[in-house]
Amino acid sequence: MKTRILVALDDSENAFRAVEFISRTFTHDHEITLFSVLQDMTALYEHYSPELTPYFLTQRDAFTSIDDKKKDLIKEAAERAKDLLLKAGFEEKNIILKIEQQKKGIARDIINEANSGYDAIVMGRRGLSSFTGFILGSVSQKVLNSAKNISIMVVD
Repeated sequence: MKTRILVALDDSENAFRAVEFISRTFTHDHEITLFSVLQDMTALYEHYSPELTPYFLTQRDAFTSIDDKKKDLIKEAAERAKDLLLKAGFEEKNIILKIEQQKKGIARDIINEANSGYDAIVMGRRGLSSFTGFILGSVSQKVLNSAKNISIMVVD
């Protein structure tokens, strides 16, 4: 049975360092899933807030444009990561691209995906979060603190 590795991927350089680490460290028979969670910016204006809702409604097109651009960046990042693995000798059949809309939260969505049968999570230390953690990025920190019964590698 193949070892299944979940790579938490965004479009940051730290995420690519994690992919580079995999390309140098893991054997080519591992199954690698490049997993991205898309934040839903448009959900911001769906939450009722008397002060903010009118502003969000007037800016709906801008938020939709941001969502579309982020999706494009994530798709490009996933293809770039896949190409890196292919050049390192991984077979295409062992590389899975999976991009999902945020359901519960980025860290919780990564953990939920990991619980569906993966052997390990590999992620960069920091992504593109606007709020940074003290030593680790907030998503990395949450995954480390919350994931159970799975190995986690955080690449710097």
